[in-house]
Amino acid sequence: MTAPRPDGARRYPYRHLLGIEGLSPDEIHFLLDRSESYVEQNRRADKKGNSLRGRTIINLFFENSTRTRTSFELAGKRLGGDVINMSVSTSSIKKGETLIDTAMTLNAMHPDVLVVRHSDSGAVRLLAEKVNCAVINGGDGSHEHPTQALLDALTIRRRRGRLDGLTVAICGDIAHSRVARSNIHLLTTMGTRVRVVAPPTLLPAQIERFGVEAFTDMRRGLAGCDIIMMLRLQTERMKGSFVPSIREYFHFFGLDRDKLAAAKPDALIMHPGPMNRGTEIDSEVADDIDRSLIQEQVEMGVAVRMACLEVLAENLPDPSLRNAP
Repeated sequence: MTAPRPDGARRYPYRHLLGIEGLSPDEIHFLLDRSESYVEQNRRADKKGNSLRGRTIINLFFENSTRTRTSFELAGKRLGGDVINMSVSTSSIKKGETLIDTAMTLNAMHPDVLVVRHSDSGAVRLLAEKVNCAVINGGDGSHEHPTQALLDALTIRRRRGRLDGLTVAICGDIAHSRVARSNIHLLTTMGTRVRVVAPPTLLPAQIERFGVEAFTDMRRGLAGCDIIMMLRLQTERMKGSFVPSIREYFHFFGLDRDKLAAAKPDALIMHPGPMNRGTEIDSEVADDIDRSLIQEQVEMGVAVRMACLEVLAENLPDPSLRNAP
């Protein structure tokens, strides 16, 4: 396990968590160390704390995501906060209300932390500029998904004891994946060697400028890797045909035992979920209890989101002083 950082480096000074890009290694270490403290708490019978007592957290999801929304809801409640899930599909937003109108409405409710997921890149940052509370990006378009990268990093660090010096292959739909972008920013910042593996149609132009190695052959890309991170095909973001067929995509880029053999013998497997079995990953590999970290990623997600909610709340004014003269 990585030793705690010196106290002088243990801080996250920002009002929001909108992305991983721009965070320093010490700031990332701080968030991971704080997350670590919640893993054991979440395994106890009594999981409740009170560090967010009096705080209100609103989950505002313009895109459906049972996994991420539930994880944030659990995180807020386990810290004693009041958690509200806003259903966008039945709200005024669907009736023509603009994002700015929504920000003004939310300001009037005096929330402390707003968790936002939106289909458009940059929408969460725009909202953050218009509200008085802290904002966490729960995923915006193809831009970033910071808490997913943090939970992936925590999962790797707990199993390998470090992030620096490892080789991680991120495989699949790189072009449309906010998970890939956030992980690339985090892992390269922490000294990890990152490869991206995908068909040419799913690799962004000039991807190497992000400090990664790009491969269009699965076995070459996986050779000697410590961690294999598979991605879901983001068909909802694709305009046009990016792969000939699902069957052909799985044949060349789906992770199975044969392709896994190219990596290190003890290479570990990850997937942010939800998984499309038989599309990007074979069930035998996904369910391998010795090498698959997929369920552990879900567990780490709650701990990471508890840490992020708590850290941002610590930077807010004391709620008991809100109405003070």
